[in-house]
Amino acid sequence: MDQIDKKIVILLEKNARMPLKKIAEEVGLTSPAVSTRIYRLEQAGILTGYHAQIGRKVMGYVVMAFVSLELMPGFEEEFQKKVMESECILECYNLTGQYGMLMKAVFKGTMELDTFIGEMQRFGKTSTQIVYSTLVERQNVVPKTE
Repeated sequence: MDQIDKKIVILLEKNARMPLKKIAEEVGLTSPAVSTRIYRLEQAGILTGYHAQIGRKVMGYVVMAFVSLELMPGFEEEFQKKVMESECILECYNLTGQYGMLMKAVFKGTMELDTFIGEMQRFGKTSTQIVYSTLVERQNVVPKTE
């Protein structure tokens, strides 16, 4: 990936709907050349998709929490099914340490969060941290240009 590819990735990360013509102007290439580069970046797995970002608070999800779970043996399959079906879970990670699972989830209020914690406790011990504010929230690793 050269400097022009990096610039294209940065531009698309900022605005995935940016027209090819505008990207071409920004990087000093023709639209067909930019199109070819974008195709190569997609084929290389660098660009993996184009997504709408939805404002969770506008949609009513005002509480964000990280819920850690010490998953009891024998509940792995049932837990995985529950996680896949749960619309409030944005991300779920399998970690090292006492709490082997970490879920990032959003809720319309603390009552919803409380219900969720109750559901998770059947799989094991939980620990919950409610997010007061977000200092940095990146969706991607963006390359630096020289």
